[in-house]
Amino acid sequence: MRLASSTDFGMRVLMRLAGTPDRPISTGQIAEEFLISQHHLAKVVQDLGRGGFVHSQRGRSGGLVLARPAETITLGEVVRHLEQGFALVECFRADGGMCVLQPQCRLRSKFAAAREAFLSELDRTTVAECAWPGDASGGLMMAF
Repeated sequence: MRLASSTDFGMRVLMRLAGTPDRPISTGQIAEEFLISQHHLAKVVQDLGRGGFVHSQRGRSGGLVLARPAETITLGEVVRHLEQGFALVECFRADGGMCVLQPQCRLRSKFAAAREAFLSELDRTTVAECAWPGDASGGLMMAF
């Protein structure tokens, strides 16, 4: 299963915020640390905000913070939110796709079960367990 790059970036944002929960961090700083386009990251942060995962604090010492404790945010919840339009296979699309195997296809149920197992596994892990405090040396960290 391959997640969208925006989901990967969203996870990085949450991990970074969880690593320093008492300190707001700017989108620019996160983009620099993870070598991500700030423009693209801003869109991801907006989506995370709509999902109730982050909010921004204005002012001189403002920046992004988690909207709720990292211990209460599961990876599965985040993936479900950020991957809403994702269709694992053609027949999973909202419009049903153009699958020529329907209605006799026996593969769809197997893919559905695999997707649910994947998300169920992610539901067992919280953002707090994946917290990333940043690069203590002050240099740029490499993207993973």
